[in-house]
Amino acid sequence: MAAINFDAIDLKLLSELQENGRITNVELASKVGLTAPPCLRRMRTLEQSGAIKGYHANIDPATLGYSIMVFAMVSLKSQAEADLRAFEEHVRSLPNVRECHMLNGEIDFILKIVAHDLQSFQEFLTSQLTAAPNVSSVKTSLTIRTAKDEPGVPIPE
Repeated sequence: MAAINFDAIDLKLLSELQENGRITNVELASKVGLTAPPCLRRMRTLEQSGAIKGYHANIDPATLGYSIMVFAMVSLKSQAEADLRAFEEHVRSLPNVRECHMLNGEIDFILKIVAHDLQSFQEFLTSQLTAAPNVSSVKTSLTIRTAKDEPGVPIPE
């Protein structure tokens, strides 16, 4: 997707919505210096352009028993496009995999995985990930703590 040209009000809208996706249209309009109707039109335009991909709650994984977060570096036996797509499709079917990014270099993919505990992660690793077709190797790193977990992107003021 190509970059979109935003004016100062669009950037303020994006910044406010990224900070608080539950803000009311009236509150949002007030913060960005608009009345409610044009604010809503601009929001809809940002959604339709793809700048706003969706809205979600930022849930604490521990409240649902996910006490383990692991990053897995996956190397594939083949990097043919069909094999890459097959791996990506497999990963999309795994709910514990929260992020999947294809990399350049020695490692083909990095995955962010959540699990309830080490035993459930080990089970996932051996039955779902390393056993997947075309997987050559998986190297994992268990997170100790998270110093920063900021969703979104920096928005210029």
